[in-house]
Amino acid sequence: MPRILITSGPTRQYLDPVRYLTNASSGRMGCELAAAMLARGHEVVVVSGPVEVDYPKRAEVVQVVSTEEMLAACRELFPSCDGLIGVAAPCDYRPVKVAANKIAKTGSPLELHLVETPDVVATLGAEKSDQWLVGFALETEDHRFRAITKMERKSCDLMVLNEPSAMNSLHNEVEILNREGMVVATFAGTKSVVARGIVQVVHAELMD
Repeated sequence: MPRILITSGPTRQYLDPVRYLTNASSGRMGCELAAAMLARGHEVVVVSGPVEVDYPKRAEVVQVVSTEEMLAACRELFPSCDGLIGVAAPCDYRPVKVAANKIAKTGSPLELHLVETPDVVATLGAEKSDQWLVGFALETEDHRFRAITKMERKSCDLMVLNEPSAMNSLHNEVEILNREGMVVATFAGTKSVVARGIVQVVHAELMD
């Protein structure tokens, strides 16, 4: 039985004990992809950041908070999986220093010094053996060019391109690109409908 790893939701990078950097990812797309893979008879493990959605009961779920924690969990799980769908939206930056106490207002501007967090999908892509990877690209400009660039940099076999309107929404509209940069499918509708379409393409292109 194929075992599929799915990353889902946002991550948080704390600035102090109560404040953090994050994004509007809800985890709904990851939840629906897990359901669609389970419906195909596959074993599914989800590594999820903080979300309010309820993942399918038959999925193994590993809860994490930061991007570093998500990467560590995925590196432990990925060797036992046949493929990865990286639909999570990990926070791309973290503060150089996390304040030990709540940062108090002073009336003056607050400067934040940020550094990049590790790239979860790119790291797994560099370490994969005969496994396949499906990435997600959410872009606001030069959509296909940036998606293709990400696919190459992260060693993905397919890239799902969507837009910011998908975040925290019940609906999505996607294009799926192959390694040659060709659009192999487009889907629009509820995230459940789109997830089933994505899984169908993954089967046809990477698993059958």
